[in-house]
Amino acid sequence: MIQREIRHWRLSQQPSSPSEPWGKAIRPPGHVKIRSAAAGLEQALVRSGAGRRRVPAAKAPAAAQRGRGSRAMGSQGGGPRATEPGQQLRALFYALPPGESSFHTVEEVPDYVEKSIPFFIAFIGLEFVVSWFQKRKLSGRINDGISSLSLGILSRLPDVLFRSVDLISYIYIWNNYRLFELPWDSPWTWYLTLVGVDFAYYCFHRISHEVNILWVAHQVHHSSEDYNLFTALRQSVLQKYTSWIFNLPMALFIPPSVFAVHLQFNLLYQFWIHTEVINKLGPLEWILNTPSHHRVHHGRNPYCIDKNYGGTLIIWDRIFGTFEAEDAKVVYGLTHPVNSFDPIMLQLRPLAHIWNTFWATPGFCNKLSVIFKGPGWGPGKPRLGLPEEIPVITGKEVLFNPHVPAYLNCYAVVHFVVIVDLYTELLGTVTMLSQGTILLRIGFIILSLTSFGLLMENRPKAGILEIIRCLVFIGVYKLGHLRSQFSSLGYAYEVLFSLCAAFWVMQLMKRITSSEDKHH
Repeated sequence: MIQREIRHWRLSQQPSSPSEPWGKAIRPPGHVKIRSAAAGLEQALVRSGAGRRRVPAAKAPAAAQRGRGSRAMGSQGGGPRATEPGQQLRALFYALPPGESSFHTVEEVPDYVEKSIPFFIAFIGLEFVVSWFQKRKLSGRINDGISSLSLGILSRLPDVLFRSVDLISYIYIWNNYRLFELPWDSPWTWYLTLVGVDFAYYCFHRISHEVNILWVAHQVHHSSEDYNLFTALRQSVLQKYTSWIFNLPMALFIPPSVFAVHLQFNLLYQFWIHTEVINKLGPLEWILNTPSHHRVHHGRNPYCIDKNYGGTLIIWDRIFGTFEAEDAKVVYGLTHPVNSFDPIMLQLRPLAHIWNTFWATPGFCNKLSVIFKGPGWGPGKPRLGLPEEIPVITGKEVLFNPHVPAYLNCYAVVHFVVIVDLYTELLGTVTMLSQGTILLRIGFIILSLTSFGLLMENRPKAGILEIIRCLVFIGVYKLGHLRSQFSSLGYAYEVLFSLCAAFWVMQLMKRITSSEDKHH
């Protein structure tokens, strides 16, 4: 969120820690040499209130004191306002009223998404328990769950290097082109923004399904053949670089601090609707997006295709004719599955498909149509393709689920937990690290997530990649470029990766010996 971006340029002016291996702190990540741009951005945020220093309470003018009131609108000291666990839980369901979630400046807006991580974990665990009692089976698979979480981490890595395009572009339009200013502390502004953000999301979401080049990014979220809370975290690296455009009209009159709250609430609300353990919710189904409605959206049944685009509200689908109620059993995933757990492959293979189709399609106008018409389009077909070409669901579809030994599942889970630890440490210390160290850590995380995907597919070359990964970890950790959140785990990690490297070397030698015996 914006607080981390503000810290980027403030801390970048401080000298790096003596213990920082690569010395020089970046200023800020991803924008080392553009000091003037950073300064201009800080001035823009100050004008919008995002970087404004607040006057201490003892010295503040009387009018400012009266404006603070008892409704907890704002935070003392000008930083992000603290939230109670109960407030954070209600934020997941868009249940924080204006009096508890209105702020004068962007700097005061809490990072609701980051603070919701413990609730994500708790609800995922609860979903497993409820699913076991309902169906006597767990709500997901280890391979698909790790794939979804890997894609979630991968989608957030660009935020370590670059500032959020959503808020930066919004604040720029607000500062330079706003027509008028709605009051930030008015409940009417709050509710108008709720509707505006959700309508913008509906428009973006619908276009992402109907324009092939945008679908390439969005399809990542639909690539899972399971439907559970892990799927909610399955996100695209590329999608955020197109979605921001749809929010800009609101910047002409809605303050950035109000927008920043609803941008998070709209995202958080969509977490809990990715589940099969909640059935229909009665009258709420008419107004709100619910698990039942969103199950339809994730289905590949012909009746599910291009339906139920809403984020928080389902009214847009009812108004514009894209609503479909849940009927026959939903089969999840893409109409033409990618069949991979490799997060890089899931991101890039659809791009390669568009590239090949573009060059194979004759005619300049047809080539443009490959990019800007629907995923099912072809020469002579309607813009969105022919409904009869959607594969029929027989009920006998087999999930992509390569068999792997139980020990390999345990291995992947343990090492994924280690990566989550390293990723969390990176987020917490990014403003004090050199660019080289940040790139090393990001590179190792990507290498690890790719390796886990290959392991879950039981690829023969996964063992070789694991040897390389374990040796890289040992070397980079020894040099101080990788660190755990918990210093006490440093030695344990070195032992773990040393033993794992030895194990995979033995497996490789065994395979080579076995291959030689077959030739003889």
